[in-house]
Amino acid sequence: MKINSNDLILKTMTSIIAFILLGFSIYLFFAGHNAPGGGFIGGLMTSAAIVLMNMAYGQEAMKSSLPINFRFLFKLGLLIALATGMGSFLFNEPFLSQTFAYFQLPVLGRTELATALLFDLGVYLTVIGITMTIILSIAEDHKEELSE
Repeated sequence: MKINSNDLILKTMTSIIAFILLGFSIYLFFAGHNAPGGGFIGGLMTSAAIVLMNMAYGQEAMKSSLPINFRFLFKLGLLIALATGMGSFLFNEPFLSQTFAYFQLPVLGRTELATALLFDLGVYLTVIGITMTIILSIAEDHKEELSE
């Protein structure tokens, strides 16, 4: 297989840009309960990185290097978000009430952990799962149309 110089540039830049997008999405995810960001925008940024890698390297290469069932991922995300909301009932609090505490973590030091982070994790996984399911379904349909 001959590699076109444009393919080489695309793949090289994709590696750099996807790394930046994934790093920024993780920052947005963790900043979300205290600052702008959170699971939704973090999930969209992660999906954008995966779509970019999918376009550059192809769907088959991405399936082998990133074997994730996105339909299962959004179901898991919904379950986590629902469980977080329902967890407040165990403490006789209203639905989706949040609490936080400070913990001494080995590398990070004194860190605030909040239940909103668990809810954001559910939203994050749901957004990635749904976004990637939709985009990959459209790509599959388009691929079938081109082959006909």
